Amino acid sequence: MLQQFDPRNKNIKVWVGHRLVERTDAKVSVFDSSVQGGDAVWEGMRVYQKGVFCLERHLDRLEDSARAMAFESIPTRSSIKSAIKATLEANGMTKDTHIRLTLTRGEKITSGMDPRLNQSGPTLIVLAEWKPPVYDNESGIRIMTSAIRRNSPMHVDSKIHHNNLINNILAKIQANHAGVDSALMLDNLGFISEMNGTNIFLVKNGTLLTPTADACLHGITRGLVIELAQANGMAVEERNISLTELYAADEAFGTGSMGELTPIVEVDGRVLVNRSQSNLTAQLIQWFEGEHEKLSTPLTNL
Repeated sequence: MLQQFDPRNKNIKVWVGHRLVERTDAKVSVFDSSVQGGDAVWEGMRVYQKGVFCLERHLDRLEDSARAMAFESIPTRSSIKSAIKATLEANGMTKDTHIRLTLTRGEKITSGMDPRLNQSGPTLIVLAEWKPPVYDNESGIRIMTSAIRRNSPMHVDSKIHHNNLINNILAKIQANHAGVDSALMLDNLGFISEMNGTNIFLVKNGTLLTPTADACLHGITRGLVIELAQANGMAVEERNISLTELYAADEAFGTGSMGELTPIVEVDGRVLVNRSQSNLTAQLIQWFEGEHEKLSTPLTNL
């Protein structure tokens, strides 16, 4: 799966620092911490007709990540919301939009890893693009198991939503060479963690299973799916899951802001066989879509 360029994004305006600029001028300094060492945190958010989806949850995680990385200063929530609103309004975006919200540690006085060199405050970037969900929920996706392991808390804690994504990129490269849509990443013990860009769920005998959030991102969509399943009486288990269990799953799907809920139809060349004839993925997609209006913050409230 390769995302295609949307011509509507050719002349978009992007928020960088403290102002809106044209796409061609949307740049950061070579001394910015994101360039120097991937020293930044970010969120991916979707905009529906009713507003920005799960905005407060995303801003909570952004702030938690920045605090975990000891950012000296973090923009106020109201200033971040104002930047998001200004960006969306400048581009006339009210739906079918994905926002990549990035907060870097900012510009350094000289090249180096020491955060004490960052003395100008953080850099806020609001990149909003016309981008409907990137996967086809009808045909589903094919995935393969990557040799690249997902970071454990003893290395780089995945609960920090940081910009150092080289592990995920290397896994995606393997998926590209294998001719499939996404890479499945295991943890350091060999249990399933997540895919290179999304969390993962599977269904077996009517029970919804997902890996514990030890070596995977505690995704916003992931959390909402668990809430919806439990609220509707579905059995849910968060635990270690092996590849063997995924191969024998009735259903499987990925979750994330970029693609929402995406069915998985093949793992390592093995087509998933739904022996129980369950239809829980489709049901969860329906429940999820029903939350769009309830959990979206209108632009007028930003």
